[in-house]
Amino acid sequence: MLTLAWAWLLLLLPLPLIFRKKQQEVEVSGHLHLPGIAQNGPQQIEQQARSRKMHWLIWILLIIAVARPLWMGDPIELPSKGRDLMMAVDLSGSMQIEDMVLDGKTVDRFTMIQAVVSDFIERRKGDKLGLILFADHAYLQAPLTQDRRSVAQFLKEAQIGLVGKQTAIGEAIALAVKRFDRVDESNRILVLLTDGSNNSGSISPEQAAAIAAKRGVKIYSIGVGAEVMERRTLFGKERVNPSMDLDETQLTALAQTTGGLYFRARNAQELESIYQEIDKLEPISRDQLSYRPQSELFYLPLATALLVSFFMALSQLSLFKRLSIRWGKR
Repeated sequence: MLTLAWAWLLLLLPLPLIFRKKQQEVEVSGHLHLPGIAQNGPQQIEQQARSRKMHWLIWILLIIAVARPLWMGDPIELPSKGRDLMMAVDLSGSMQIEDMVLDGKTVDRFTMIQAVVSDFIERRKGDKLGLILFADHAYLQAPLTQDRRSVAQFLKEAQIGLVGKQTAIGEAIALAVKRFDRVDESNRILVLLTDGSNNSGSISPEQAAAIAAKRGVKIYSIGVGAEVMERRTLFGKERVNPSMDLDETQLTALAQTTGGLYFRARNAQELESIYQEIDKLEPISRDQLSYRPQSELFYLPLATALLVSFFMALSQLSLFKRLSIRWGKR
């Protein structure tokens, strides 16, 4: 369906008539006839009439463009069931350890999380997603929303060290609880991804988890990091554990305190399987909502007005040349 966003602007259409009437009144009151000066011939009068019509056409097209013509599509109903998932992603310095394999290539932990979580976000039709980034402190990057594309973009633009190099797990949990307090009907799920232990922030993870349990927020904690990594030394290769800083005992306790679960993600496949477990969570019912997609069409009348203006200028230039040639012959 075609409509105008600002249809009231059509009231400006007769504006040139008002200015033209006032201009004619001024010309009549100060009109002066000079003997020997020829009046306009029929051809010139016809050209002036044609020019006025073209000016009117340009004016009408410009007003229509300013009024924002829109094409409204058919209503699309949004899913009436879904989950509320807040994702808290660790951006501490240890996330740049390259002990993960993604598509056959060795990558750092955060690159793997970006790839797997972006795919997870893409599949969450009907769910509301939020994004918290944390390191020295926790920051809300995206509130709960069904705009999956924006959440994925925020995660894609995040960088290690953006908010420091430490790990404030307690603050991330507390911030998620605070955001869930603003939602009435919700299953309140916090997915916490980290590769370390809490060493920063103004609240301990245990205190934050206790508050989360009272407010009905379930924590699904995920410990990220491989168990074995090879590195080269002067004496050859040696195998080390790159996840020594990962406090699995604490992450397990946080999840159990809130009635959630703890998972260990040693590679991309394990992280994907964890998200499949989250898919099994029971969605909640919401009010039926719908929206109508709309497309902006202002450029069509605007482009037509510019095209007509261009040809008018071109025709006047040709007419000017013909008159110059005719005057030159005389």
